[in-house]
Amino acid sequence: MKNILLINDVVGGSHVGMCAMLPILTKMGHSVFNLPTALVSNTLDYGDYEVLETTKYMSGTIEVWRRLGFSFDGVITGLMFSPQQAAVVREYCRELRNQGAFIMVDPIMGDGGRPYNGIGETQMKLMRQMMEVCDLAVPNLTEACLLAGVPYKNEGFNKCELIDIQQRIHRLGAESIVITSALMDGKNCVSVSGWDCCWNVPYKQLPAAFHGTGDIFSALLLGSLMSGKALREATEYAISVVSSLIERNMGQQDPCRGIPIEACLDLI
Repeated sequence: MKNILLINDVVGGSHVGMCAMLPILTKMGHSVFNLPTALVSNTLDYGDYEVLETTKYMSGTIEVWRRLGFSFDGVITGLMFSPQQAAVVREYCRELRNQGAFIMVDPIMGDGGRPYNGIGETQMKLMRQMMEVCDLAVPNLTEACLLAGVPYKNEGFNKCELIDIQQRIHRLGAESIVITSALMDGKNCVSVSGWDCCWNVPYKQLPAAFHGTGDIFSALLLGSLMSGKALREATEYAISVVSSLIERNMGQQDPCRGIPIEACLDLI
């Protein structure tokens, strides 16, 4: 069992962000702490939402945890809501990394070739800065393009172009990169890159799109890595479970609500 810290938002009424990740990592046998970046009324795609940022609470909590001597083996970071908050998270991740923690950054910014509602250049800059303290970045293809400063292409990229995107993200500081929902030479894949190797894992595109599947993938990936699996094996496992979760829930009416993960823990 490893101590894992989730730094992400808490969204009302949807199984996304921290609400999707915590039960997965607990089911995988890890001890999970959470540090919410914000309380959000609903996913941003509804077009209307309320956000309560928690930067002051985060700073106070971090000080309490330091005094109590809490330590973490792994950290996942998600959406940031201000430069001040991003600075708090970045410096805390730097501190934890120096103590031996493995830092995974999910640079939540957009999908389908466009940023999410409410995500502008400030948030994109903050996520690029998070790469400085990152052992593993887990962007989707849209987010990888935003990090790398490369225009998104609906038709996808060839192998050389995809490697160039990954190398640009490496130069920002990320040690390893897992690009989810990549499209290479017309085929769907998850593209994985370290400084000295890269490979692609194909997957079947299913006719459904749920919010929170990226959060689920990240939780499965880090949970597997913390359990001792190698990156390739952990990636293949995460792809398999996410596919099974989507298949089971394809009849759901509102994909913005995400996948009801607590009812599907038998798949993990």
